[in-house]
Amino acid sequence: MQQTQSHKKHDEQVKDLHKLIESIKFGMLVTSEKDGTLRSRPMACQKLEKDGSVWFFTYGTGGKCDEIAHDRHVNISFSEPKEQKYVSLSGHAEISHDKSKMEEFWNPLYKAWFPQGLETPDIALLKVVVDKAEYWDAPSNAIVRLVGFAKAIISGRTAENMQTHEKVNSSPLVGEQTTVDS
Repeated sequence: MQQTQSHKKHDEQVKDLHKLIESIKFGMLVTSEKDGTLRSRPMACQKLEKDGSVWFFTYGTGGKCDEIAHDRHVNISFSEPKEQKYVSLSGHAEISHDKSKMEEFWNPLYKAWFPQGLETPDIALLKVVVDKAEYWDAPSNAIVRLVGFAKAIISGRTAENMQTHEKVNSSPLVGEQTTVDS
């Protein structure tokens, strides 16, 4: 499928990226074990900051934290297939025990995972500083997508302008924009 050629300014790309992540909320965090095996687990995004940092509540030891201590490079993917929205973030992770940040992000519903609230032993924040981001966003209206597919089938040509694909490069989500067709 061919994507639309975008001439969006970098600031617009970042705003679109923020909107997509806020609307999807849950992502799959990918880390690497010592032997190179990739591990994924669902995480609820607490905050996406303007500087490109993404925050998650977690426990400060075990599993993902051991993997991050070994290799800080991570990927977080967000997807909403019904709306044809996808995001991939690459960056490096760190564990934080910053109580003021935890208080800033805390929601009483998190007691389901952290029974003693902010006093839960070993509660921590996982911060991912994003180096590169990529997203795909198709028209949310199924009729618009269906018309595009029908045109492609009838004309015998590839479906065009069915999806926007943007790459936002650099750290922290500032710098040049790159748009690709694939």
